[in-house]
Amino acid sequence: MKVKIGPWVSTVALILAAGSSGNSFAGSGLAGTSKAAVVDATGSGPAGAGVVAQPIDVVDAQTDVATGSNGGNALPEAAEPAERRPGQPSSSKVGIGLKLSTLGAGIEAAIPLAARANLRSGVNFFQYNRAITNDGIHYAAQLNFRSAEAHLDWYPFGGFHVSPGVLFYNGNRLTANASVPGGQNFTLNGTAYQSDSTNPVTGTGKLDFVKVSPSIMLGFGNLIPRSGRHYSFLFEVGGAYQGSARVALNLAGSVCDTTGNFCRSVASDPTVQANVLAQQQKIRNDINPYRFFPVISLGVGFNF
Repeated sequence: MKVKIGPWVSTVALILAAGSSGNSFAGSGLAGTSKAAVVDATGSGPAGAGVVAQPIDVVDAQTDVATGSNGGNALPEAAEPAERRPGQPSSSKVGIGLKLSTLGAGIEAAIPLAARANLRSGVNFFQYNRAITNDGIHYAAQLNFRSAEAHLDWYPFGGFHVSPGVLFYNGNRLTANASVPGGQNFTLNGTAYQSDSTNPVTGTGKLDFVKVSPSIMLGFGNLIPRSGRHYSFLFEVGGAYQGSARVALNLAGSVCDTTGNFCRSVASDPTVQANVLAQQQKIRNDINPYRFFPVISLGVGFNF
């Protein structure tokens, strides 16, 4: 029985030869044969009937499409968002801060002016009641802090800022009702008196400052961080120059000597009035160290 060796045997042999080294390929006489010619040779005869021969380059391209490959060339990647550069303005337009300071509880807002500068403004408020005694005179005092401020925040590096500004409304003041119980001794400008038992000494006192005060602050934290972060922690130290305090002390009633004799009206006796004015000056001198009012502030900010 004779076994017929069909064209498929030659095809297999040809493929094996193609997979060997280039020397074997050259020895078979196919070294100069193109890929298309090899396919054509294997497609002849009855076993290759109905098969359309295609160049191997075309087959490779079809394979790349089927497998999603790009023939060794990487597909273009989606562009990543550009990273924010240091000093580049934030996209936030407004920053809001809440703080506690020696000026009271405060709220402030800021807007960006440049890559390293903000314009910031805020208000502060605080109230405190306390009874105090000075030179034998009892004061029912009420401390009221009301102020409004504006600053130009300059950031030379990082979150550190230098902030010249102004307290464009300084409503900080101390008011008090004064009294000396009848028969009790007290002093005015170093002179001892006794409050008349039948017409005891009463009065009012007031202490305040000029309404506009320049200020300077140093600190860390930015209401509008250029990093794009939407919150911040704030710390500042500095002060406002508010000048000498304005003091008013008004007393009424009658005073006597320390034995309870020689009583006279506070309003009509020039010596007593001179001592009242001197007492005003004494209080002003006691407050003078606070012409430059110290400010320490802690807060937190949000921006959008």
